[in-house]
Amino acid sequence: MVIFNNMWTLLAFTVSTTVLLLTHSCTAAKSELIVTTIKQDPYTMAKGSQLEGYCMDLLSELAKKLGFKYKVHLVKDGAYGRMDDSGSWNGMIGEVVRGEADIAVAPLTLTAAREKAVGMTKPYMQTGISILLRRDIVSQDSGFFDFLSPFSGETWFGILIAYILTAVCICIVARLSPSEWSQPENEHNNFTLLHSLWYTAGALSLQGAGPHPKSPSGRVVSCTWWLFAVVLLACYFSSLSSNQSSDSSHLMIKGFEDLANQDFIEYGTLTGSSTLAFFKNSNNPSYRRIYEHMERRKSLVSSMDEGVQRAREGNFAFIGESVSLDLAVARYCELVRAHEVIGMRGYSIVTPLGSPLLKNLSVAILQLSEAGELAYLRSKWWASSCMAHSAKASSLRAHGMKGIFLVLAVGLGIGVLLALLELTSKSRSSAQEQKKSCCSVLTQELSQRLRTNNTKRDQETSDKSKA
Repeated sequence: MVIFNNMWTLLAFTVSTTVLLLTHSCTAAKSELIVTTIKQDPYTMAKGSQLEGYCMDLLSELAKKLGFKYKVHLVKDGAYGRMDDSGSWNGMIGEVVRGEADIAVAPLTLTAAREKAVGMTKPYMQTGISILLRRDIVSQDSGFFDFLSPFSGETWFGILIAYILTAVCICIVARLSPSEWSQPENEHNNFTLLHSLWYTAGALSLQGAGPHPKSPSGRVVSCTWWLFAVVLLACYFSSLSSNQSSDSSHLMIKGFEDLANQDFIEYGTLTGSSTLAFFKNSNNPSYRRIYEHMERRKSLVSSMDEGVQRAREGNFAFIGESVSLDLAVARYCELVRAHEVIGMRGYSIVTPLGSPLLKNLSVAILQLSEAGELAYLRSKWWASSCMAHSAKASSLRAHGMKGIFLVLAVGLGIGVLLALLELTSKSRSSAQEQKKSCCSVLTQELSQRLRTNNTKRDQETSDKSKA
């Protein structure tokens, strides 16, 4: 009996060893995995004879964690994976089902139909369905401060600085010019700083705020500011009118409800994609109308690049994965993505049903996510090459109006220079009459004109104290 038990133990050990050897030999034979993928920016792109992109970097990180080698090829029919009426799958899903590839690494959406045919890992990226269209055919929400839109922020800041400098120049010229203020000791100067600010503001509204300057230097400054104000107002009202007329022909498309209720913009999605299946199987009336419209108008596109290109050409809204649309917005400044995102789902890696790789790949994806590697890859391949639109494209910037700012600066400079020349001429005449040096008389005039308010105030204070 003991000999019989020992024989059974030996037989079981032999069978177990044989199974382990066979498993090891099968694993060794499969040490190089066949990976299928599809060309799509920025997931997989050609770089010479090699492939690069988000999916290639993700595959490399997974290979390091799980210790496998791989060989990548592009899917033969250029499709993601769709089941036909006979139950057969095409694209990358079909290659995995038929055993032509061990795994598929691509932006493959996790769906119930695919989950029945193949194994799908934990999602490595979350996405949804949104709308991509040109920025200039969609009107934005109107705000309380849309009246500031004709000029950019830097232009408004430049106008404020020009306004203050002009008022200060008018005040200084009115004090320096003898034609404006001949007797500082006895006369009151009308152009105080507050009146100069009021006078300059009145010119901006095309309303006179007297009294007006009498000296040539003051008139030069005033005329230059008037010219600046006329050109500024002409540009403002022209740009404001242009914005309003263009906005009247734009559509307010915030989401799919707005898209379904208009006929001005054509729209479509990718042929055979999960996005198309979402609209086809939806019970939402708006989504059903969108699907029927696309089928009726035959507005489907064969590739992501074709959809983006048609959106760039105008009068076409491309419906696709929000992650892919964000990439197009980052690369093409004229495009914008709608705020609404529906049908949230994830991108997964595909394996055959029952594959031991499925669990290991899912765990590795979670580890990469927790370590921040997936976020790093997202920021690496979705980096924007387009400057942020902080203002409308039609807003006039300061460098676009530099000519009129330059004319104003020259006019202010000439006005101040003329005022100094007038004062110098008077000082020279007074110096000859008083037989003093011109410099001393000029210095006295400048001191008296620039400090006359303080002198008068001191004199009035002393008179009151004596009384």
